Amino acid sequence: MMNMPSQTSRRSALKALALAAGTQAAASLPAIGQTQPAYPNRPVRLIVPFPPGGATDIVARAIAERLQAVLGQPFVVDNRSGASGNIGMAEAARAPADGHTLVLGAPQTLTINPLLFKKGPGFDVARDFAPIIVVASVPNVLVVANKLPVKTTQELIAYARRHVGKLSYGSSSVGGTPHLSSEMFKTMTSTYIVHVPYRGSAPALQDLIGGQIDMMFDNLPASLPHIRAGSVRALAVTTLKRSPSAPDLPTLDESGVAGFDSQGWFALLAPSGTPNQILERLNAEVNKILRTADFRARMERMGAETAGGSMDDLKQRIHSESERWGKVIRLANITAD
Repeated sequence: MMNMPSQTSRRSALKALALAAGTQAAASLPAIGQTQPAYPNRPVRLIVPFPPGGATDIVARAIAERLQAVLGQPFVVDNRSGASGNIGMAEAARAPADGHTLVLGAPQTLTINPLLFKKGPGFDVARDFAPIIVVASVPNVLVVANKLPVKTTQELIAYARRHVGKLSYGSSSVGGTPHLSSEMFKTMTSTYIVHVPYRGSAPALQDLIGGQIDMMFDNLPASLPHIRAGSVRALAVTTLKRSPSAPDLPTLDESGVAGFDSQGWFALLAPSGTPNQILERLNAEVNKILRTADFRARMERMGAETAGGSMDDLKQRIHSESERWGKVIRLANITAD
């Protein structure tokens, strides 16, 4: 005959089980007073999906320098160019989501390439990235080779109409805002100008300076040193308001291309799944940097304006710019595949 456990034995067994469960649960929780590992606790890689020397690279190096000073770890800019920025973005998407790999995106990589590459750019912006902040915005600027006998936008338009298909324009890549700004210009002015794509702004500018191409739209920070040096001739900026960095340059709207409005911008993102506290920390620190007078002045000297805002602001900007450039892409029938 089986002996039934006594009530006292059952109570002892239940206590033992409860104690074991509590010990196991406690082991899975941080100890009292224990903190999460500091961020960052090693160098941070900031991927730039374009070659050195362009506007994205210039802004990336400026913000990396300040973040390094504030957060106490090296912020290393890593240029991973190719495929109109897709290679660098895809590499950033595959990186560990621990905040030690970031990427500086631009309209091309965040809003345009997903529309241009019918087979997909190799990443999904909404799925693969966590937005952090818009760092800066820049106007594009219309620049021409010094050999070209024009000094105003209207003179350029008249010259292009007299020499149909004889002029060429360079772009930093297929589908970037300089490329789409050029196509928008052609549509709005009824001109035909041949497109010559490059892998980055710097090589396109070098050919413009050398006279191999006739004109281009470019982000102002990359072109401004050459404009100031007289290596190229600037005709107008592409925003509706004049740029504080080049107040003497008229807008295209002022120059007779009514309603022309285009600009570039640069945003910091992390791989999707990066802890929210890291994203919030980066957003807060960058916002502080952008509010400092010396950083704003530095951006202005480079031809950019500081931006800032919340993580949600960046998400909304990506959405609205996707709709905006989608219309231009469809009208010009641009594809990259």
